[in-house]
Amino acid sequence: MGVKSTKNIGITSLFLALALVLSYIETLLPVFIPIPGLKIGLPNLAIIIVLYLYDFKTASLINVMRIFIAGFMFGSAFSIVYSLSGAFLSMIIMTIMKKTKKFSIVTVSSAGGIFHNLGQIIMAAIVMENYYIFTYFPVLFVGGIITGIVIGIIARELLPRLRKIIGFEIKGSE
Repeated sequence: MGVKSTKNIGITSLFLALALVLSYIETLLPVFIPIPGLKIGLPNLAIIIVLYLYDFKTASLINVMRIFIAGFMFGSAFSIVYSLSGAFLSMIIMTIMKKTKKFSIVTVSSAGGIFHNLGQIIMAAIVMENYYIFTYFPVLFVGGIITGIVIGIIARELLPRLRKIIGFEIKGSE
């Protein structure tokens, strides 16, 4: 479908704004689990919904724009680099899984959380020239599963409601 009409441009702009608001909210949340680098991934709620409403291209565009804007507003150059590497890997995996139509949105979201963390660990290993950082991945793996499930459940519940509000059929949503 993509961003082709004025309506779609408006809707995708709203999702970018939502992703930015969720990024900001995430910075305000107290850390319940004292694991460095582990976040709930609230902005990914907007991204996975856009992936299911539109396509890879639209979701990726919103994700990259969100990462840069949020990085400049709430983060740093390193946070942008790490987020982009995680987003790149997770978007590819989520898109492949979604296209097979064999996985629920909750499973796709969970895989997205895992691969986002993996992308960040890979980038950290490259930047720090320290491959021992991969020993930390099992902790982030479990965190990615849990946060991905939570985001996936919320997305699964929102998609049918958004379909009614936006007024078009969502293809591939489960």
